[in-house]
Amino acid sequence: MKVILAEDHYLVREGTRQLLESNGVEVVAAVENAESLLEAVDRLGPDAVITDIRMPPDNQTEGIEAAHRIRQKHPSIGVVVLSQYVNSLYAFELFREGTSGFAYLLKDRVGNVEDLLRALSAVVSGGSMIDPQVVEGLLARRQQLAGTLLETLTKRETDVLSEMAQGKSNAAISEALFISQSAVEKHINSIFAKLALSPEDGEQHRRVAAVLTFLRNRDIGSTDEVV
Repeated sequence: MKVILAEDHYLVREGTRQLLESNGVEVVAAVENAESLLEAVDRLGPDAVITDIRMPPDNQTEGIEAAHRIRQKHPSIGVVVLSQYVNSLYAFELFREGTSGFAYLLKDRVGNVEDLLRALSAVVSGGSMIDPQVVEGLLARRQQLAGTLLETLTKRETDVLSEMAQGKSNAAISEALFISQSAVEKHINSIFAKLALSPEDGEQHRRVAAVLTFLRNRDIGSTDEVV
């Protein structure tokens, strides 16, 4: 496997190069910034790229931007992005247009060469890989977002959702809350909209998704209660 390595810190770059080469990976170039990375990719046509996220000149998201440019121009080249940050925003940005051919690993994983080699193998075959700690961050962020969306519900909408979580039909909710069924349907449609549940997913799917969101964030029971 031929790989290009992009890392602005010399010691990290050389250490990673030696680690890869001692495990049968040919490092055809080791560069220190995104511009040099893109040039080397065009010139050498590697099987994969390993790049840091933050590199000169601005030390922001140069590695991620380079990763997207590489995949757009050379879709057969896999890209492994390394970061020292457990930052779900970076992962969202990397995977914004799909996961195929991308891997996101924390730099701590570089010491475990098997993880790095597994990531390289995955992206070269068109697959993907993401560090378990980053996955936890993504799930936590999604949960936080769901909780924030729940806070946009009115008191009556929350009451309706609470009744839905008990497996009640619209008619039963109408009876429990002393409101008309048309009012229940109106509140439910509003709940779906505020929780960003698409009509394309179907009524039953949206109903279950709304209930699960409520249960997970309000701790009123378990998903076993859902009918």
